[in-house]
Amino acid sequence: MGERAVRLAPHRQLEARAAVGVARLLVKLKPGRLRRVLTVLSRGARPAGRERALYARQAAVSVSARCAGLGCLQRTVAAALLCRLHGEWPDWCSGFRTRPFGAHAWIEADGEPVGEGEAIDAFRTMIAVRARPARGTKPPRAGKPPLRTRESPRAGIPPRTGESPRAGKPPRAARTSRTPKGARHGHD
Repeated sequence: MGERAVRLAPHRQLEARAAVGVARLLVKLKPGRLRRVLTVLSRGARPAGRERALYARQAAVSVSARCAGLGCLQRTVAAALLCRLHGEWPDWCSGFRTRPFGAHAWIEADGEPVGEGEAIDAFRTMIAVRARPARGTKPPRAGKPPLRTRESPRAGIPPRTGESPRAGKPPRAARTSRTPKGARHGHD
């Protein structure tokens, strides 16, 4: 079933056409490679709000008959790209249902599918590119111990009974290893 188009200003129409064109190329990639490309594109973007994600979806539908019809993969990639043009990223998801079997792609904002009917609940997410804030801006989760850092290798882990926090560890200088000159590091 086709979706309803919305009127777009000329510059918004140009953005949408560009995003749909790029999406058409990207959806030809294998699923793993598509996920990697979308992950790179999503880096540093703010999570998209519901209004931005819905507008991006409607814009893609407005300029492409394929996106308005059965082209869910191209529609969602184009919508994600349009959000990214404005510094945001929706959660991009792809999955399947078993009865009857079908595959589908959709975007989410605030943990809810955008522009989808109730039938979306039958789909199981297999690939997702979730919005992640830039490094350093993510608040710590409540109830979790702090992450280990170089300065405190056992942060959040209490010392064993009768043990000082540094007990049993060699001095820092002794723990560093140097690769002899001419030796190779890494994989062969």
